[in-house]
Amino acid sequence: MSRMGDVLAGFHAAWEFESDSVLIRYERGIRTPKLFQALGERRVPLDAIAGVTLTRGKRGTVVLRVEPRPGADPLMEAAAGQLKESGDPYRLVMPAEREVLAEYYADELRGLLTESGPADRFLVAPPKGPLSFKAYDGKASFDGRTVNFRWFWTGASSAKWKAGDQNFPVGELNGVEWRSPEVFEGHLRLLHRDPGSAAAQADQDPAAVVFGLGYGPVHESLPFAAAVLAAVRTSQPVAAVSAAGPRRDPADIAERIRHLGELHQAGLVTDEEFSVKKTELLSEL
Repeated sequence: MSRMGDVLAGFHAAWEFESDSVLIRYERGIRTPKLFQALGERRVPLDAIAGVTLTRGKRGTVVLRVEPRPGADPLMEAAAGQLKESGDPYRLVMPAEREVLAEYYADELRGLLTESGPADRFLVAPPKGPLSFKAYDGKASFDGRTVNFRWFWTGASSAKWKAGDQNFPVGELNGVEWRSPEVFEGHLRLLHRDPGSAAAQADQDPAAVVFGLGYGPVHESLPFAAAVLAAVRTSQPVAAVSAAGPRRDPADIAERIRHLGELHQAGLVTDEEFSVKKTELLSEL
């Protein structure tokens, strides 16, 4: 940037521009999305950014957004397109009267970008551990080396009780599968190197915890998933790791589309959200 240390403040966050990165500091106010508060701050290297956009927002606002390169940020890789627009950590929303200033910084950033296409490694630091959260059927914890699932007798299935509490060294994993609790019946599944070891239903799979009302919220389970994914990526060759995991069972995809359709008919999902999520699910076949 023309001046190191320049700061552009918006609603819920402030961006500090440096010569090689953008430091995003999120506010901790009551109106700030909980995911932003959980992230605290994130340094985004310029080589992790594919592009910059400036658009008109809602109710007299403008939105400055940097587009991360695919594969550059473990948080976005784990999210796999499931974050709502309001929960996108790469958006800076500002009053419309700051549009000229925002355009200036957008142009400055564009002039510094030199990379494009997928990144061959994570360039944005993952959320710091140790991390833990309560799912509906158990407690998940991660110390940077091993993921632990401890089952709750009030929520865990008999299959999980029979299998017992689980410990998963990251070196034995191939990736993670995170399903947002805000749209689908969410879960966090750990993907083994052997794709045939995963059960079709998350509530029956000892390598998965399921979410419920108040259990496994986005701001707790997504940073957890991102931290595990980053640890897996550094523990084995890049070619062997997949954020989304193996292709899913067609019957499982069909069930998810059916459930999405019910949410759509009930008015809980917009036409646009229904179309986008259905396309994402079909792409997993």
